[in-house]
Amino acid sequence: MQKILGFTLLTAAFLILGGCTNLDQEFYDRVTPETFFKSEKDIKAALYRPFTHARWYLGEDRWNLQEYTADQFAITTKGRHWYNGGENERYHYHRWTPDDNWIWGTWRGTLMGVALALDTKQDLEKLDYTKFALTQADKDDHINQLTTLIAFFYLRGLDYFGGLPIFESLEGESLPRNTDKETFTHVETLLKEAIQKLPKKNAGDMEEGALRQAAAAALLARLYFNAEAYIGQPMFAECKKLCQDILSKQYGEYSLDPTWYGPHNFSNDRSPEIIWSIPSEFNKLQYDWFYNTFYHYNTIKYFGIDGGGWNGAHLTPSKKPTGEWYAEYKLGAPFRKFNDLDLRKKPYKYLGGGRYEGMFIYGPHLTPSGEVITGGEEYKDQPLVFVDQVGRFSEVGPGRRYASVSELPSKMSEGEENTGVRIVKVPVPNNTDKSLRWGADNPAIRLTEIQYMLAECLMREGDKGGAATLINEVRKRNFENGIDPDPVTAANLDEYRMLDEWGTEFLAEGRRRTDLIRWKKFTTESWWDHEPSDDHYKRFPVPTQAISGNNNLLQNPGY
Repeated sequence: MQKILGFTLLTAAFLILGGCTNLDQEFYDRVTPETFFKSEKDIKAALYRPFTHARWYLGEDRWNLQEYTADQFAITTKGRHWYNGGENERYHYHRWTPDDNWIWGTWRGTLMGVALALDTKQDLEKLDYTKFALTQADKDDHINQLTTLIAFFYLRGLDYFGGLPIFESLEGESLPRNTDKETFTHVETLLKEAIQKLPKKNAGDMEEGALRQAAAAALLARLYFNAEAYIGQPMFAECKKLCQDILSKQYGEYSLDPTWYGPHNFSNDRSPEIIWSIPSEFNKLQYDWFYNTFYHYNTIKYFGIDGGGWNGAHLTPSKKPTGEWYAEYKLGAPFRKFNDLDLRKKPYKYLGGGRYEGMFIYGPHLTPSGEVITGGEEYKDQPLVFVDQVGRFSEVGPGRRYASVSELPSKMSEGEENTGVRIVKVPVPNNTDKSLRWGADNPAIRLTEIQYMLAECLMREGDKGGAATLINEVRKRNFENGIDPDPVTAANLDEYRMLDEWGTEFLAEGRRRTDLIRWKKFTTESWWDHEPSDDHYKRFPVPTQAISGNNNLLQNPGY
């Protein structure tokens, strides 16, 4: 297939599918794959390009749509900051529209990922690998990794939007959307094909970003796990079988990490739990998109580093302004869901040499040497103390807006600079170990997910004891000497406890909306400052910008 400068192939594909973007990719006037690829390095550069897109895709807008629309995270307005034209409130209250940017970025990014992977796949299929001192096995591996990556993007798009335009070449115009079932079947077919052909991971292999057999199997398990939401057909039995096979090592050598931080730390490419991750390295392809959004301007002093944040996102509150728990809600309040003895619940502290403890920022903000860190807005020159609450506490007192804390409203518009617990899921070293910064890879698929999917499948079959055993095998690593003060049991395991277990283990890993939808809670339940919404909000709309570029695209119902 020729790459012709201008309105062709990738450029045309994005216009056909609803918009164009800068691909950061060079195009040549009539260059065929056979003449463009000169060495193994050229082949790998082409192969890596769609994977760098996947690295970007796993964060930012896609993460936002999964987490800020659900019950565990919010970006409250903090005085003069973060109202953003009401954008953050629209997502929290389920009032988004086809004109919202996160939705457009996700639609475009999904189909761009498909197109990039498909373009590379078609180019590599035409090459004689022996001319580059490579084998047919190398070629098969590259082709099947790209097949799996195409399925990954379609699976995510199905989750966000429902049916998508299915294209198997970059030729064609104004493609309509395929049905939900057709998109589901396309993903299923691609993954079944890849599973048969991808290599397995061997014991001791490092995880360096390649998609192997277990990754394709895990994605297929995800597809079946959420099939009822996608196509109205429960397929938990199919998911169960895949999870059992993965855990029995039929798709490669994986095991649970013995520590809670192993899958997330600076050397997590060596964790036996990682099935697929996106590599990250300081001053290269950094896994750092969340940094500015989560952390306060002065948190640089807490971390002992350079470069401040924007002080936006935080966990939804567990407590009312009065200090009472939000006992009326079964969802949300994520910080409270962690047992006080949970090792993860400690304040994050870097211990040096790549070691650290805890994964939250809350309470008094102090430097590593114990000095008080002060605020710069409501608490300018006053000690900065992060609270698990939302309210304008700085406006309480004689002559101020509120006479007492009991009068404070707690809602999206009422944040302050110290509002909300902050999460440090990705460790941040101090400047002494600056070379380690962003050394933690992004764990896209972990074996724990397989174990929890199997647990939920067993639970749905009525085997709550078997489900509890699987969950507790993971939970014990979160406590000193493996002693769990609140294990899951057949008696206490219900749909809300299952969601709590998903919520604590995978907090901030960009999946919460999907879990709530699977349990039919996303549009039907209340949590902090959120009331039930209309059922059509389980899917996002086709963006206005996409439809304006392709009038064959039909809008989702309700928009």
